[in-house]
Amino acid sequence: MKLIKVAAGTLNQTPLDWTNNRNNIISCIEDAYNQDISILCLPELCISGYGCEDAFYHPDVLEQSIESLLEIVRHTSGIIVSVGLPIKINHKLYNAVCLIANKKILGFVCKQHLPNYGVFYEDRWFHRWQNGKRDQIEIGEMSYPVGDLVFDVDGVRIGFEICEDAWVANRPGRILFERGVDIILNPSASPFTFSKFETRERLVIDGSRAFACSYIYTNLLGNEAGRLIFDGDAMIASDGNLLVSSPRFGYADYYLTAAVVDVEAPRINHSQIKSNHSASDWKVNVLFDFPEIKPVKVQKAQLESFERGGYLKEEEFARAVSLGLFDYLRKSRSQGFTISLSGGADSCACVALMGLMIRLADESIGLKAFKQKLGYISKIQSYETLEEITAQLIQTIYQGTENSSTDTFESAESLAKSIGASFYHINIDGLVDSYKGLIEQQIGRKLSWQTDDLPLQNIQARVRAPSVWLLANLHNHLLIATSNRSEVAVGYCTMDGDTAGSINPISGVEKFWLRNWLVWLETIGCEVHGKHIKIEGLHRVNHLQPTAELRPLEQKQTDEKDLMPYEILNSIENLAIYQKKAPLECLFFLEANYQERFDQKTLAVWVERFFRLWSRNQWKRERYAPGFHLDSYNLDPRGWCRFPILSGGFEKELSDMQEYLEKGIKKQSKNKIGF
Repeated sequence: MKLIKVAAGTLNQTPLDWTNNRNNIISCIEDAYNQDISILCLPELCISGYGCEDAFYHPDVLEQSIESLLEIVRHTSGIIVSVGLPIKINHKLYNAVCLIANKKILGFVCKQHLPNYGVFYEDRWFHRWQNGKRDQIEIGEMSYPVGDLVFDVDGVRIGFEICEDAWVANRPGRILFERGVDIILNPSASPFTFSKFETRERLVIDGSRAFACSYIYTNLLGNEAGRLIFDGDAMIASDGNLLVSSPRFGYADYYLTAAVVDVEAPRINHSQIKSNHSASDWKVNVLFDFPEIKPVKVQKAQLESFERGGYLKEEEFARAVSLGLFDYLRKSRSQGFTISLSGGADSCACVALMGLMIRLADESIGLKAFKQKLGYISKIQSYETLEEITAQLIQTIYQGTENSSTDTFESAESLAKSIGASFYHINIDGLVDSYKGLIEQQIGRKLSWQTDDLPLQNIQARVRAPSVWLLANLHNHLLIATSNRSEVAVGYCTMDGDTAGSINPISGVEKFWLRNWLVWLETIGCEVHGKHIKIEGLHRVNHLQPTAELRPLEQKQTDEKDLMPYEILNSIENLAIYQKKAPLECLFFLEANYQERFDQKTLAVWVERFFRLWSRNQWKRERYAPGFHLDSYNLDPRGWCRFPILSGGFEKELSDMQEYLEKGIKKQSKNKIGF
């Protein structure tokens, strides 16, 4: 019986932050060594950071990566460690992992399959390594093997699948199985999307079973580079059984997830499965003294309590965005957040997420560590309570006009008070009137709601931007933008008004779902250690009808009157943008699902409205503040969905839909006459 203690290490890294990244790696290695761990797998590109983008082309990035690697090697006495970094072979860049044992570099394995879809762009920077190819890399005066390798470490064979390698049909694990690999390491940089951890878990469990091995999977943690959030998902499986999985969405610099694996047990299954014999020129032989490990109680991974509670998407959204905001705050070295709090669902959701950020961070790492991570914010270092910190880090301002209601003011005020945020309120009617008066003098007429509806709506939203920017700048705060994905799709916003901001926490979720999430957060909340973190100050907003409040109150403006029911908007967006359906196809799907509630003509009007607004407002999507990638797709031109700023606007496709409708009307008329 050969027992080995292994671990997956999740790291919160930052692109090009050489000192911080190196320190996190070394601290994780030293912690693993102190826990008698023999094999430690660290994430993909953890030395340089995954999100370096075109900086990968800079020669200095490669030099700094190698320099960090050599420093890390010095801290690997008595342990086997894999670390990810970019390397160059024959003037070509590769996404590689280095295996180190006992202060010696054993070799490098390069990624064979590069994702180049959605948020991924790896083909832009890296080349794909060919299966079965080997080469050499020179570092200083030393030469090391590189390529498609297996490391035979004192009789224990170790191979690699690097992130995407495990997600393809012809995954390298099939060849590794033929080579008799005992342990597969998977260093990944797999961004969070809703429920994705369940898919990863299946890949790991199935890989360990199909390839008769122990499988160690690790991932990055936190908001690494701005848009992508990593949940720190890590796990260890053996021979089809999940032994352990990591906590997700933690606020520490790193986490270790360890298990004892029996190398001999999967070999028995391996010997019974028939496969092709593989040549032996892929093997690197290494000496290493594995310590004697006694058997441990049979392990079985458990889901975290919030993953079992029946509100997985609500919990994941709260935790992912809160962690994303925290890392965005500290990595940008900003002093806090400022937001124009209208009292509506979108701005209230953003404020609630900021409040959750502080509460969840405290639950994760404690108040002392929280303040240490924000050590550059001197004002909070003497504070003893979360309430004092919240008032300093979160400031809100309600900017009312004659078109604002008491309901929205009370909604904004009650939420700010309930989480302890600073709350200011001003009236901007004078500013609006000043701008109106200046323009009226120049054009020689009065502006009115009958002739100038949109300009009069937009000036109110735009006037709010300078005030809230001033407040944010006074405190070196990040200004939060508040457009949800439904509004991003159709451009239902005022550029340089409600779109102003540094980061948009909710641009990845649709309005219909977001409103339900707010009700959940008020009534149920995040589950932490058997208790629930609720925000009861959301009660007022949860009883309001969404409205921009930019027209006179007697007009009873609502978002859905201006657009369409958000439920329908979300369905059309999914059909048109994610599933790539033409307008007529969208209409068919809507009829199948909503014909009992809406007639064909009404649905067709909404389909046409969506496609026209979508085409007309791509320029707005190009200018929105960065948002977080949360779903299997998003509307960010930098992150998933590219669309021309100027286009034909689906005129032909919409004409086809109208022609279909007209034929249907004529056919019905003929039937009635014939009857």
